[in-house]
Amino acid sequence: MTTFHPSRRAVLAASALAPFAMSELLRAGPSAGADTLRIGVIGCGGRGTGAAADALAAGPDVRIVALADLFPDRVEGARNGLKEHDAARATVDPAQCFTGFDAYKALLATDVDLVILATPPGFRSIHFAAATAAGKHVFMEKPVAVDAPGIRRIIDASRVADEKKLCVVAGTQRRHQRNYVEAIERIRRGDIGDVVAARCYWNQGGLWNVDPQSSRSEVENQIRNWLYHSWLSGDHIVEQHVHQIDVMCWAFGKHPTRANAVGGRQSRTDPKFGHIFDHFGVEFVWPGKEGYGDVFALSMCRQQDGTDGKVEEIVSGTLGVASMRPGFASISGAKAWKFEGENANPYVEEHKHLQAAIRSGNRINEAVQVAESTLAAIMGRMAAYTGKEVTWEQALNSKEELMPEKVEFGPRPQAPVAIPGQTKLS
Repeated sequence: MTTFHPSRRAVLAASALAPFAMSELLRAGPSAGADTLRIGVIGCGGRGTGAAADALAAGPDVRIVALADLFPDRVEGARNGLKEHDAARATVDPAQCFTGFDAYKALLATDVDLVILATPPGFRSIHFAAATAAGKHVFMEKPVAVDAPGIRRIIDASRVADEKKLCVVAGTQRRHQRNYVEAIERIRRGDIGDVVAARCYWNQGGLWNVDPQSSRSEVENQIRNWLYHSWLSGDHIVEQHVHQIDVMCWAFGKHPTRANAVGGRQSRTDPKFGHIFDHFGVEFVWPGKEGYGDVFALSMCRQQDGTDGKVEEIVSGTLGVASMRPGFASISGAKAWKFEGENANPYVEEHKHLQAAIRSGNRINEAVQVAESTLAAIMGRMAAYTGKEVTWEQALNSKEELMPEKVEFGPRPQAPVAIPGQTKLS
C-alpha cells in the first residue's frame, strides 16, 4: 500500500517544439570509453522487458542491474528473460529485485543511473516525479498520464529534471525514426506550403485481454488487465493513438486549442473488456496562419475485430501533401519526395539518443513535449466521453482525477461506460 501526494499546480510552462534538434541526435552515438550506465526497470511486463532489451541493443556500455514491479511473477519473468537474452549484461542480483506498490521507491534508492518507466500509464507521473527527485535519468513509455493532474505532475517534474540537468526521453519513437524526422523537417521548412488540414489514424482489431480471476481482488484484476480501465490506461485514444496525435503536434509545432469528438463501445461489450470505448473520432483544431483561420485535423482510432487496419498521418498543405507511417514517408506536389534512406529500429534509436545525451552532456528532455501530446489525447477522450467541446485550458485545468491517491489491493467497482450527454465534464 502507498499514498500519493501529487502537486496541484495547474500552470503549464510554455514550451517550443524543436523539429530540427532530433536530426543531430540521429547522427550521434555514445562516446567511446564512456562509463557503464546502470539501468533499473520499473514495470517488468512485456513493455518494460522490451525496453530493457532495446537499451542493451543501443550500446555496449550499459547494464540492467535492478528490477521493480507490483507483482513478483512479473519480476521473476523479467529477470529470467533478460538473463537468457544477455547473461553478461542483464543478470540481476535477487537483492536488486523489488515488488509491491512501493517497489519503485526501493529501486530509486539504489545506485542506478537511468530508469525505464514502463508500468501502466496511470502510475507514470508518480514514478517520473520520484525518479527526477532521486536524480535519475529517465526513459518513460508513453503516454505519461491519464488525467490533467498527472500532466501537471509531469510538467512539475520536468522542471526538476532541468534543474538537476537530467536527460529524459519518451517512448514516442516516431520522433527518433529517420523517415519521420526528415518528413517533418520538410513540412516545417515549407515543402508542402502552408499547412491547411491534417488526418491521422490508428485503426486495428482487438488487443490482448487478461480474464479476471476470482482469487484476485478487483484492483489486482484491473491492474493485470490495465488496458481496459481508464484510470490505468487513459483509454486507447490516450494509450495507443497518442503516437499519431504526437505527430500532429510535431508537424504543427504546437498543441491543439480545442477538440470535438464522438466515440463509443459497440463491439467490445463483454464486461471482461472493462469500460473503455472501442472507437473514437476527434476533430482537433489548431490556430492557422494569419489569413487562413483555424486548421482542422481529423483523428480516428478504433480497436474492433474484423475491421480494416490503417496507421498513418497525412498533412495537407497549399503546395502538396505529406504522408507518413512506420517505415514510409512521402510528399506529393511541387516538391515531390519519397524517403529512401535506411531506417534503423526506432525502439533502439530512442535509447541510443538518450544514452548519447547522457554521456555527451548535450541534454535532452522530452517530458513537456510528450506531456502536451498526451494532454491532447486526453482532451479528445474528454470530448468524446461527454459530447462537449473541450478547450486546451479546460483539459489542462480539469479537476477530474482518474488515478486515486491511495492504491491497494481490495475492492474497486468497475467504472461505468461513459455516455455522451450524461457523463459530466469536470
